[in-house]
Amino acid sequence: MQRLLTAAIGTPVLLAAVFLLPGELFFVLTVLVIDWAVLEYLAIARAWAPGAPLKALLLLVPLAALGLAVATSPAAAGSLAMLAAGLLLAELLPVLLLLARTPPAEALPALGAFAFGIPYFALGIVGIFRLQHLDPWLLFLGLAIVFLGDTAAFYVGSNFGRHKMTPVVSPNKSWEGAAASLLTAVAAAAVWGWLRLGAVSWELLALAAVTGVAAQFGDLAESLLKRGSGIKDSGNLLPGHGGVLDRADALLFAAPVLLAGVWLIGPERLIP
Repeated sequence: MQRLLTAAIGTPVLLAAVFLLPGELFFVLTVLVIDWAVLEYLAIARAWAPGAPLKALLLLVPLAALGLAVATSPAAAGSLAMLAAGLLLAELLPVLLLLARTPPAEALPALGAFAFGIPYFALGIVGIFRLQHLDPWLLFLGLAIVFLGDTAAFYVGSNFGRHKMTPVVSPNKSWEGAAASLLTAVAAAAVWGWLRLGAVSWELLALAAVTGVAAQFGDLAESLLKRGSGIKDSGNLLPGHGGVLDRADALLFAAPVLLAGVWLIGPERLIP
């Protein structure tokens, strides 16, 4: 019941932000929401590196997202942005650990937490932002693929799941639920294409399938991190859903994949 109530309240608010906020404000809102997920990620990563300055991620993620947002604009110097990102990960992070007097035994886990966390969250932010900037309906498609697929996986897996996908990482995930999620993602794209474009192309269905698979991997990736740290939920902000990261994990994987597919197919073919 809590799960349904949270969705009933949160969905209209989310859609209002997607369709009504201008790009710059939407970017700021996305950064704020995802930075809350970063805060929850810190609780997971801290189990491996309690003495490391992991809170720096709260600043580094927005800065990396801003850099990527600029790099993906039409007039960007993308190579310069990639060089800056490489310098950040390869050179500045070890210096940060040294200045913070991080215990040597925690250096490698801390670098791993930074090296995964920065692109994980920053790419998710930019994927969400760029989809909304191109056309809010493209982000709506991504949300439909992720959330409807997750709902289908939950109910089908709960009632008909017999074959476990990854029992060690996520005991409740089943192949039956995964299949339901994938079929729902493709069906959602078909309905979206018919209503939005007046046609359903194989490219759109293929993109929905790949995005749906990415969403499921995003869910499992967060479960892997939580399992390793002995944490069940990343937080309790959203009753029935856990924390912000629990709710956003699939979207953080799916949004960049969907954006890449839109660019590959050509935005003009998906925007009427």
